[in-house]
Amino acid sequence: MPVRFFLIFGAFLVSVLMWVDRACISAAKGEMQGDLGFSDTQMGWVMSIFALGYALFQVPGGKMADRFGPRKVMAVVVLVWSMFTALTGVLRGFAPMLVLRFLFGMGEAGGYPTLARAFTQWLPMNERGITNSISFSGGRLGAALAMPGVVWLMGALGGWQQTFWFFGFIGIGFAILWFVLFRDTPEEHFAVSESEASHIVRTRDPKRPGDLDDLDREVAETTSATPPATAASIPFLRMLRSKNMLMLMVQYVAHNFTFFFTVSWFFPYLKETYSLSREQTGYYAAAPLLFGVLGNWIAGFTVDRLYSQGKWQLSRRLPAAIGFFFAAIGMSLCVNMDSPQTAVACMCLAIFGSDMILSPSWSTCMDIGGKNAGAVSGAMNMIGNLGSFTTALSFPYLVAWFGSHEPFFYLAAGLNILAIFMWFRIRPDLAMQDELSGGNAT
Repeated sequence: MPVRFFLIFGAFLVSVLMWVDRACISAAKGEMQGDLGFSDTQMGWVMSIFALGYALFQVPGGKMADRFGPRKVMAVVVLVWSMFTALTGVLRGFAPMLVLRFLFGMGEAGGYPTLARAFTQWLPMNERGITNSISFSGGRLGAALAMPGVVWLMGALGGWQQTFWFFGFIGIGFAILWFVLFRDTPEEHFAVSESEASHIVRTRDPKRPGDLDDLDREVAETTSATPPATAASIPFLRMLRSKNMLMLMVQYVAHNFTFFFTVSWFFPYLKETYSLSREQTGYYAAAPLLFGVLGNWIAGFTVDRLYSQGKWQLSRRLPAAIGFFFAAIGMSLCVNMDSPQTAVACMCLAIFGSDMILSPSWSTCMDIGGKNAGAVSGAMNMIGNLGSFTTALSFPYLVAWFGSHEPFFYLAAGLNILAIFMWFRIRPDLAMQDELSGGNAT
């Protein structure tokens, strides 16, 4: 079995752990809120402040992965967020909890940009779509397991605090394992064969119009007196001059505004609106996340299949546009549902569609970022996660202002429709370095 498949499995586990730690606060909300004496709006801030810390440290996390390599950075990232997960079960008081959850978000921020940097070095171009889908589906499975799983663990371990300690210690063990087994490039890894390393090196960079073919590149590099130039780092403010980057950010806001609802307010919304038990709610709340796994896999397969057929732009645009269409329909239908089954069915459609955009989004960041893939994906994820921050706050505040859940769902549907138009202008075949220097690949 190729060694890079173990990287894909490792990325899947990172994503599971990341989302279990992130989503368990939603399932534990009732017990945590009652124990700490927080109001709904205070819990909204506790949930949203994570997203703010997560958003603000995306670019620094990606730049660290580009500079120091994913081996060291991922080990530190997992170690840091796991320590803050464990501490969530220790601190009391609203202000200390806000600070802690902000730091927890800061710790998790480097996770996906670091994986993007690792994928850029380790994976052929035609394997990135399904790999991103596998990685993100781990997060959805982790969040789905967290809903009923945290409810069970709170009973088995004796409370919500012990559950956070449990997940924190698992993460610390994983950080050590990652550092021992992973290497930044396949060329450095002790278990990678020469043939696999050669295959990855030949196929991991996108071929653009005017590029040399493999033989010509080999001749050029062996006859040149100087080594090939490496891509210069792109400052964040300069990235904002890229139309591609700006549109990727906007569409990712739409995705996160929809998706983060499922791991923040969907559990308490179901429980309180339909008078469900904690156990019933856990199983219902897990269902949309499982449909997100399905959307991830279908989109990832489509991305790689279309790319292998020479349809680079379509491979990114089509799954994303279809996904946002489904997400808009699902969120708009939620307002008319009068039973938990129908509400969950609509949310399943919305999250199936919303998660279809993950593979094309992150694959496009790798396409246009190249050696800056960590920073570029971090920039998209940073602005996109302001949508998560807005979701966790806007849901309780909109309900308080309008006395209804409807404005939130219509707002989410409108953002998804806007994102469809963004995707028909995004150019995955235009490298950011070329775009910013005035190049225009066709």
